[in-house]
Amino acid sequence: MQCRVGCGACCIAPSISSPIPDMPHGKPAGVHCVHLTDDHLCALFGLPSRPKVCEQFDASEDSCGDSREQGLILLTRLEQQTT
Repeated sequence: MQCRVGCGACCIAPSISSPIPDMPHGKPAGVHCVHLTDDHLCALFGLPSRPKVCEQFDASEDSCGDSREQGLILLTRLEQQTT
């Protein structure tokens, strides 16, 4: 599965414990990454400063569902189950 353009659920729902440029303490769950653009794209995509955890995320039906809304629900649920 490829990422849906304009989704950004993976940049909102999960927490990220590693430092992110301009977010030195990472990102809490449910908080928009500061690099998520208004059209829900990653401003760091393809750049060397993009965090490794973000690079390693693979979109899948299990985590992303079939819509942005479903992706937010599934990734939020996954975050809650792993904390």
